[in-house]
Amino acid sequence: MIFEGLSEKLQNVMKKIKSAGRVTEKDVKAMMREVRMALLEADVNYKVVKDFVSKISERAVGQEVLESLTPGQQVIKIVHEELIQLMGGTVAKLTVSPSPPTVYMMVGLQGAGKTTASGKLANYLRKQGKKPLLVACDVYRPAAVKQLQVLGKQIDIPVFEMGTGTNPVDIAKKAIAHAKSMQLDTVIIDTAGRLHIDEELMQELSEIKNSVDPQEILLVVDSMTGQDAVNVAESFNEKLDISGIILTKLDGDTRGGAALSTKAVTGKPVKFAGIGEKLSDLEPFYPDRMASRILGMGDVLTLIEKAQSAFDEKKALELEKKLRTQQFTLDDFLDQLQQLKNMGPISQFLGMLPGMNSKALKNVQIDEKQMVYVEAIIQSMTKKERENPSIINSSRRKRIAEGSGTSIQQVNQLLKQFESVKKMMKMFSNPKAMRGMRGMGGFKLPF
Repeated sequence: MIFEGLSEKLQNVMKKIKSAGRVTEKDVKAMMREVRMALLEADVNYKVVKDFVSKISERAVGQEVLESLTPGQQVIKIVHEELIQLMGGTVAKLTVSPSPPTVYMMVGLQGAGKTTASGKLANYLRKQGKKPLLVACDVYRPAAVKQLQVLGKQIDIPVFEMGTGTNPVDIAKKAIAHAKSMQLDTVIIDTAGRLHIDEELMQELSEIKNSVDPQEILLVVDSMTGQDAVNVAESFNEKLDISGIILTKLDGDTRGGAALSTKAVTGKPVKFAGIGEKLSDLEPFYPDRMASRILGMGDVLTLIEKAQSAFDEKKALELEKKLRTQQFTLDDFLDQLQQLKNMGPISQFLGMLPGMNSKALKNVQIDEKQMVYVEAIIQSMTKKERENPSIINSSRRKRIAEGSGTSIQQVNQLLKQFESVKKMMKMFSNPKAMRGMRGMGGFKLPF
């Protein structure tokens, strides 16, 4: 989970502050000591931590806070506001060139996830109505060109390449001419990386920059590298004057130091965050939403956006009609589960709910592999069985279990879950019946 360690520690500090009826200057100092330790353990840059804590302390020991009716909540409000400012304050959107194509140059060290981030960005921009072109300028890493071609094919976005024996500057120039001729309005250049920063790499990147004059230079940083991520960001910014940062593997980083430090150290905003392995797992970086997530206040806006993109409005209206006429079938049940799965890992969106702290989520066991068995069981049924599960007798159950590679017990469990969901949805569609929700018992998802 994103920021798991930092989140847990800061939320514990916030609980202590909140429960304090009265806050003295001594209390604030003790709290700030704990906040400092939590941030340092999360691999946040030392200078950044020092400035952050001193800003909070300065505001928190003011007369207005110490003498207020809810001093604990006032301190939490200050921590939240300062955390937002630390990560950039407001969301930093990508800028667009007044005359197409808009060129985005992706830079970073080898292994940071630059090629995948290029594919994710192309996929994101296409959803915004753009016509992107991916450009393979990494002519040194084995199979880098092939990797970009595979990604392009997956998301149906054209890839411009000239093999591995061509000068990257020439490739970039010709790619822009090609984009113009094909009326493509966005060019994403995937450049080469090294295992470390060297003069040769920087010289090549500078030449590409000077030859194509990119609208933005986006630095791709592996957030799991902690302090090193900050040093890398500082060096690239010094040499290339980057315009923004894309943090990758944020879902695998339990500490979060890179996300909290890069903006403060470079002065350049984090524009996107990679939060999963799918090509759709790239989201704009909202400092306010991320701060709320870290402090356990939830991220309802992102949750709503994910739901809106995953759920089909037409299907939702059809489902409502079926519920009213009591025609909810196993096909509808499977369709709802698949749309839920499209929102991403369930543990990820549970973490966006207010009050859901990382410690509580550790105890939530969600076996998402069970979804595969659910699909197999339903798809092993006949059309009549899916429409009317009441006809599924013992011999049919045995056939379905054998056909799906599961057990009769798993088939029984799924049918029981389906009946529970059917009852629950019937109650949701009938406000008067909502009072009977308490009698539902322990309903849980089948995965």
